[in-house]
Amino acid sequence: MKPAQIESLIQAARGVGGEFKLGEFSAGSCAAAILTEGGDLFTGICIDLACGIGFCAEHAAMAEMLKARQSRIVAAVAVSGDVIVPPCGRCREMMAQVNLANLDASIVLKRDRVVTLRELLPEYWMTSA
Repeated sequence: MKPAQIESLIQAARGVGGEFKLGEFSAGSCAAAILTEGGDLFTGICIDLACGIGFCAEHAAMAEMLKARQSRIVAAVAVSGDVIVPPCGRCREMMAQVNLANLDASIVLKRDRVVTLRELLPEYWMTSA
C-alpha cells in the first residue's frame, strides 16, 4: 500500500471514532475502516457493553460491507484515538471466515508497517490439510 492510501484509510476510521457514553457503558472508543475489492470503504465503531455482548469496530465495518453484498477485503485498519491498533484474534478470524481470500488483505499495524492477514494467522486452520 502507498502511504497516501494508508493515511486515507486511517482518516476514514478516525472520522467515525470518538468515545461516547451509553448509560453505564460506551461506544466509539475504537473505529475501523475496510477497503473492499470493489473500491468501497466501510467503517464501524466498537460497542463496549457488559457480559461480552458488545462488539469490535471491525465487526461493525464488516457488517456494513456484507450489507452491500461484498466480502473481499483489500485493506483494513483500526484506531483508538491517535493509536493504530491491530485486530484482535476474533476480528482476524472473522475476516478470514467471511472470505478466505481475505488472508491476503493488507492490515495496517503502523503507518510504516502493513502485513497480510495471513501473517497474523499463520498455519490457518481452514487452509491446513
